[in-house]
Amino acid sequence: MPSALVTGGSSGIGLAMARMLRDEGYELTLASRTREKIEAAAGELGAHAIAADMSKEEDCVRVVAEHVDRCGGIDVLVNSAGIGIAGTVESLQAKHIDLQLGVNLRGLLLVSREAIPHLKQSKGWIINLASIAGTGPTPGLTVYGATKAAVIALTRSQNEELDGDGIRAIAICPGFVDTPMAEWSGIPPAEMIRPEDCAEVVRMCLRLSPNARVPQVVIERVGSRDFA
Repeated sequence: MPSALVTGGSSGIGLAMARMLRDEGYELTLASRTREKIEAAAGELGAHAIAADMSKEEDCVRVVAEHVDRCGGIDVLVNSAGIGIAGTVESLQAKHIDLQLGVNLRGLLLVSREAIPHLKQSKGWIINLASIAGTGPTPGLTVYGATKAAVIALTRSQNEELDGDGIRAIAICPGFVDTPMAEWSGIPPAEMIRPEDCAEVVRMCLRLSPNARVPQVVIERVGSRDFA
């Protein structure tokens, strides 16, 4: 049975990705910071739960090792763990900068580093959750947008570095998605992108032939007039 590791799998896009992968027949490991939430999500899907902080290297190493020990390998890595803290450049606090860089970028890189040797064996996929905020100016979300721009750039580099190994990487770049992290926007949930829309993009990628790769997908919100 193929297997997938989903970070940030307790809610939002990560949970939607996990549901889709479960339906596609993948054995799942879900990782997230809050034990109660990740265990509830895993219980719903018949998945294995790991409480882990993706800003900590030891946790990034542990989640991949635990998944591989249990499943024997890994076919899909979903890097969905992320955090966004609104604020202008002049109002930034160092702890908020560090937190967003630590989870959105550093954690993603470390989990990928640990998973790549196993993905080489399966010729698997790396699914990186970026954002439309990484594709243009993001006033009020400066650090978040910068981390997501970096995710897009590193996805391109992953594809170049791993091209000969059969690993494919995609950066998913949605506008505002109906998740708890987007509640601050004031946009009615009915007008947001659905988490399942992001999961459907990944489902399509998983059905491609081994010779096809989609390095980046931008999902715009219908009716939007700005970056989100």
